[in-house]
Amino acid sequence: MMYRAEHPNPQFFREEWINLNGEWEFAFDFGMTGKERGLPAAKSLEKKIMVPFCPESEMSGVGYRDFMNCVWYRRSFVVPDEWKASGRTVLCFGAVDYKTTVYINGTEIGFHAGGYTPFRFDVTKWLAEGENVLTVCAEDNNRNGSQPCGKQAHQYASSGCDYTRTTGIWQTVWLEHVPKNHIKNFRFYSDIRNGRLLFEVYVVGAEELSISASYQGNSMGNARLYSDTEVFRGELQLAETHLWELGNGRLYDVELCYGEDKVKSYFGLREIRMDGFKFLLNGKPVFQRLVLDQGFYPDGIYTAPEEEALIKDIELSMNAGFNGARLHEKVFEPRFLYHCDRMGYMVWGEYPNWGLDHSRMDVLPDYLNQWREVIERDFNHPAIIGWCPFNETWDYQGKRQWDELISAVYYMTKALDSTRPCIDTSGNYHVVTDIFDVHDYDQNPETFAKRFERISEGILENHCNDRQKYNKEPVFVSEYGGISRAADKDKGWGYGNAPEDDKAFLKRYSGLTTALLDNPYIFAFCYTQLYDIEQEVNGLYTYNREPKFDMELIKEINSRKAAIEN
Repeated sequence: MMYRAEHPNPQFFREEWINLNGEWEFAFDFGMTGKERGLPAAKSLEKKIMVPFCPESEMSGVGYRDFMNCVWYRRSFVVPDEWKASGRTVLCFGAVDYKTTVYINGTEIGFHAGGYTPFRFDVTKWLAEGENVLTVCAEDNNRNGSQPCGKQAHQYASSGCDYTRTTGIWQTVWLEHVPKNHIKNFRFYSDIRNGRLLFEVYVVGAEELSISASYQGNSMGNARLYSDTEVFRGELQLAETHLWELGNGRLYDVELCYGEDKVKSYFGLREIRMDGFKFLLNGKPVFQRLVLDQGFYPDGIYTAPEEEALIKDIELSMNAGFNGARLHEKVFEPRFLYHCDRMGYMVWGEYPNWGLDHSRMDVLPDYLNQWREVIERDFNHPAIIGWCPFNETWDYQGKRQWDELISAVYYMTKALDSTRPCIDTSGNYHVVTDIFDVHDYDQNPETFAKRFERISEGILENHCNDRQKYNKEPVFVSEYGGISRAADKDKGWGYGNAPEDDKAFLKRYSGLTTALLDNPYIFAFCYTQLYDIEQEVNGLYTYNREPKFDMELIKEINSRKAAIEN
């Protein structure tokens, strides 16, 4: 049986690929002695697991919830004969948490650090005739201060806004057949005024590159280029201009051919920029009506049980009147971002920095490298309208954040992508940022609104004023609400006192939300949150995605025209 059989990345699709999800052999390694005990070359492992689900999840078939310092995986595979005739066989991982060592037929062939980004190894020279054995070792320690782990609980049990951990493989594993001369990566840039696609294509070898675009099956343009360098730069004049807009992605299909290599992709034609206090999409002011989405699932934890669950979360949000989301403390899988692209749903790309000691200088190299991998993977998604490498960089065991860490990551982000705004650290403590965002869980609409009345004067009241200074940047209230609402109001965790009934909830929700929509100096809000997660009961939906309120009423509140849209 195989779960998540679809190709993991619609932005980079090759026809010749093999999905390695399904049942693998599995073993715990609590003492981290597996290498000494010969597990890289073991004939078998004692347990079974369903990949790509983490061992903490029900879907994995393991369901072990305590800490696991190290786990091992093993399975066999056969490479098709036609792959052996030419080209390379590449082993690809969507994401493994956290330090991954990979073995082929007992030989170590590669290592990767980082729990949220993809990696791949050319395994051609290690392959044997017939059956090959793939062994994976994943080390995971989210309590040492050097490992970003997001909302994964640091204690044995989930509590507050920390939830069940994820260890090891949690995204698809697959093989690809890649020609010797091939495409490594590409970047797309929109030019909506001139109806053009600008591109950069990074390659291995020396071949002719052809690129063609189509829209709903109709040809939109093509180009051919030759270069003896490792990068092609060019433009594609489009026959028709179809803009990416909210609620309608209008994606163009793209095919890139480089020698024998053929890659299918897509792009959305859109422009984003800040204009004073306003966010402009294709030159028009848009209020970002966002909701906090943390990407957790009752049965799969970090991994959606099927693709339909990814689509459903976007639909639930849009049905409640939101036009996007903060993808919070997690790097979401490319397949989710594809559906955001397709459905015209704005999202902020964020990194799960919690668990990291932000006062330490030595964490910077690994963090820069992992965040770079995020930007490289997701640059071409039109749905991503901003980057946020850190969230709430609270003091770590009494030690203040190292401001140079925050600023270094901000400047690298801008160097890698000048087309999107960057929030240095969401909520607190800002060092250098394009947008000044605040987190405010005041449950009283009147006092909540008063704190934002003097933005035009350069005064923005918030609980972190002693550590950060407002310099008249555009303002985003990127966390608010979080209104606790459970079936039993005395159980579960949320912000503030739980309302007595649905009527009281809606009154509070309306008051808080209206205060932000009516402020002409605020361009975005993000409500906490879309659905409950384990003990946290401040979602608009339950953890099983059942509505807790009349969503038409929520949608009516969210959909009011914002002052900044006038």
